[in-house]
Amino acid sequence: MTNDKIQVIGIDVGGTAIKLGRFADDGTCLQSLTVVSPQPTTPEAVLAVLVDAIAQIDPDNQAVAIGIGTPGPSDAAGRIAKIAINLPGWIDVPLADWLEAKTGKPTAIANDANCALLGEAWLGAGRHFQNLILLTLGTGVGGAIILDGKLFIGHQGAAGELGLISLNPDGPICNSGNRGSLEQYACATAIRRRTLKEPIELGFLAQQGDAAALTFWQEYGVNLGIGLTSLIYVLTPQAIVIGGGISGSFEFFLPSVKAEIEKRVQPLSRAGLQILPAELGNFAGIVGAAKLAWQNYSRF
Repeated sequence: MTNDKIQVIGIDVGGTAIKLGRFADDGTCLQSLTVVSPQPTTPEAVLAVLVDAIAQIDPDNQAVAIGIGTPGPSDAAGRIAKIAINLPGWIDVPLADWLEAKTGKPTAIANDANCALLGEAWLGAGRHFQNLILLTLGTGVGGAIILDGKLFIGHQGAAGELGLISLNPDGPICNSGNRGSLEQYACATAIRRRTLKEPIELGFLAQQGDAAALTFWQEYGVNLGIGLTSLIYVLTPQAIVIGGGISGSFEFFLPSVKAEIEKRVQPLSRAGLQILPAELGNFAGIVGAAKLAWQNYSRF
């Protein structure tokens, strides 16, 4: 089998949908598929759906490896889904072992935000950088880190929870146990709590020139910029990629994000820093999972 014929499968497991793609080694998606997540989304039910979907997307059994993004941390070896707080029964699930037994293909798993950043670094907004971070602004605030071209996951695989850093010590209680985390000021729930509106509605209003919506996004950018200040001082990334559904209003909060960073971060720590919108959208997860599969397969 020549290298240009080698293919892998990237999978993004979510609570409502499971997305799959079959990829060539240059990143070309040869086929994609979205299936409805089983309800309840238990590990055993997801496994059954995955085995069926893999057979659909790779009927000729051409793929040599599988990568999977799950909504929660995996162990450092990429074998076990440690926990997914929004999926029932997902505690220490040996998903890689299960799928390898069912498919015979080497399988690796990672946090879905880590997969999204791998995707953006491979084919999206981060492809020109060796040191970058991703913030996903959605139902929660996820994050991921690439240092010197490699995904940084920490000694137990749980690094990169960038949305859980402290922003206000007396702020709203977070599911993590923290108070006033960045997530509590930047996620969709926080926006609804403050404005009684959906983020997409506020984005539409801002596009129409609505003064209250424009003011909201300016204040949103201030909080986001303050949170990013801490991350920049620690990681000094070349780029910060902003994804997730709320990033649709990127143009409205970017100016105040930049202003806050310029005010708070020493020039040396932010030299050349670029703040960019993610480019791959909902596709980032399966692209990054495919990259994870390539990396895992190349170790054999």
